[in-house]
Amino acid sequence: MGGELFADRLEQELSVIEIIRVIDWRSAREILKSSRGARRAAERALEPYFGKVDLIIFANYLLATTSLNYFKRKYPEQKFIGFTLIPRRIALERPTLIITTKATARSLSYAIGIRRVRARTICLDTWPLLIDDGNITSDGVNRDLKTALIGMRRFSPEQVMLACGQFTELTPEFRRYFGHNVRIVDSFDQTIKDVCRVLNLKTSTRKSR
Repeated sequence: MGGELFADRLEQELSVIEIIRVIDWRSAREILKSSRGARRAAERALEPYFGKVDLIIFANYLLATTSLNYFKRKYPEQKFIGFTLIPRRIALERPTLIITTKATARSLSYAIGIRRVRARTICLDTWPLLIDDGNITSDGVNRDLKTALIGMRRFSPEQVMLACGQFTELTPEFRRYFGHNVRIVDSFDQTIKDVCRVLNLKTSTRKSR
């Protein structure tokens, strides 16, 4: 679902490019479980495209943070980019809450990536599949956030970073829960700028050719 959301945004912003969506629904549990599983599943799904498309985008935080360099080394003829864990518009000095999954948070790349940010992390592993299946509710979001934030009562985030593509679907829920003064950040806009840079396109080409 996170890949679909990003592809929709990319299609709106850059109508000049042709987008092929490669979404491996059958391997969703394997992809979410570990970086190794995500890498194996991605390599199987992308095999027909290596060297045959202008750019492959990993619209998956786990895959982008743990395996992007692996694919760049193994397939040097292919251009790759992926979601940036800490997008440039993040204010590093502000208290930040990162909402992600355990597989991403356990990775060395994640630990290295967030060292520059005043951040706390919560992992909500049940959400991605619930979002994919359309089974998540407002009450469930509120309940899970309250449970995950127990012990952080003195921590007041000024920005909330969504390090799971599916969680972008819940942005209105996060605004209601945390208040409209708290900034909700994902990597979608940053990744679109990276696409423009790699493909030599003008930034902010919404609905233009």
